[in-house]
Amino acid sequence: MSEFTSNWWAQSKSRSQATTAAFLVLALVLGGISYFIWSSPSSPVRGVVNAAVEAVNPLSGENTVLKKNLTTAHKTISTQQGKITALQQKVVASQASTAKQLAEAQQRAMTAENALAQAKAQLAGASGTKAHAASGTKSGSGGGTAAAPITAPSKAQLVQPATRYFGMYTDQAPFNWATFDATSAKIGVQPNVVGYFSGWDETFRANAVTRAWQAGRMPMMTWESRPIDAGNDTNVAPDYSLSKIISGSFDAYLHQYAKDIVSTGLPLAIRLDHEMNGVWYPWAENDGQGKSINGNSSGEYVQMWRHVHDIFQAEGANNLVMWVWSPNIVNNLPASHQADGYLNALYPGDAYVDWVGLSGYLRPPYKSDNDFSFNYTFKPSLDKLRSITSKPIMLSEIGASETDGHKPAWINSFFTALGKPENDDIIGFSWFNLAVTSYVEGVRATNDWRIDSRADSLSAFITGLTKPEDKFTLTPAK
Repeated sequence: MSEFTSNWWAQSKSRSQATTAAFLVLALVLGGISYFIWSSPSSPVRGVVNAAVEAVNPLSGENTVLKKNLTTAHKTISTQQGKITALQQKVVASQASTAKQLAEAQQRAMTAENALAQAKAQLAGASGTKAHAASGTKSGSGGGTAAAPITAPSKAQLVQPATRYFGMYTDQAPFNWATFDATSAKIGVQPNVVGYFSGWDETFRANAVTRAWQAGRMPMMTWESRPIDAGNDTNVAPDYSLSKIISGSFDAYLHQYAKDIVSTGLPLAIRLDHEMNGVWYPWAENDGQGKSINGNSSGEYVQMWRHVHDIFQAEGANNLVMWVWSPNIVNNLPASHQADGYLNALYPGDAYVDWVGLSGYLRPPYKSDNDFSFNYTFKPSLDKLRSITSKPIMLSEIGASETDGHKPAWINSFFTALGKPENDDIIGFSWFNLAVTSYVEGVRATNDWRIDSRADSLSAFITGLTKPEDKFTLTPAK
């Protein structure tokens, strides 16, 4: 039994080993064949499998391509965004540099303008009434034409003129004469005064004065103690309260302003903080209802005026400046502001004023007693001025609206009144030659104040201006 068993096991083991070896050989052969079939691009089996996959997902190939393209697009977009960001940074830097260069250029221009004014004053000599123009070629051995000097009468001659002044306010004059000259051509004569406005956030603009006198016109600047761009819809400007001016907050500005005026050597009229008896500007003292305007107190307007005047006196500017104290006509003011003594309390005194003036308009809404005459508009206010002082009177800002058609009759009455002896102390007027939209008593309206607003208004103006008894001596318009 044991022998049989041993022989069987030996034989079985031998057969088993042979079988195992054969199986391994067969597996290797089959594996090689399979690898060849799957790895060969031309393999029919591979084609069959791919076809089966394509049948299951027909877009798989396109998806692969699209994914590849999308990846490439993302990379391109990222690159371009980087370039755009860099370009934007360059643009911002360039804009900042340009703004800085512009500011520097403006500062250089202002410095050059002041230097030009000083040079003109030096060339003018000791008379104080002449300045040389900056343009033109100096005469000398090389030939050329010398610049014509800019001349002006003395302050004494201007304060007491032999004939009356006719002035205008127009868009942009004296910095641009287009509207001014066009209106002058229609009237037929050249105005000898040009009015303009300036704020306390501006330095003295010497070119306004030199350009005005170069054209033979006296400059009259309305100088408002507030920013030049401030709107007329508010009377609040706390940074420019009367008390701050009086206390010296603007002294450095005022001293430099006066010095710059002296540097030009040319005279001008300054209408400082006009219409102070009204309630619409931040230099007014009260609103007529017992409330302060802009924190101001009674008596501070006079103190402010004298303070500014004294600084100009210290710098020698008052030899060139004609100070124009110019309230508003009293017709439509609060009752307290029309009362006797109110206007007197705002007057700085004869030692501080060269001319007294008035702002006065024919403007709607019209009261029932308005007869559209000079006397209705001006006489109550003129009576008050004449009770305060005997200084010459300059109707420094006037105009008439076309609303309801009363303008020609009002103009006729205006010039007729100027020819009467009782008004001989009126040395002239300056017309507000613009059309303006504003709110009056809560109603929005456009008033056309222009001299040539209508043909009949222009005709009435020309007729009045050429009356001999009205004492205007004006040169013909070019």
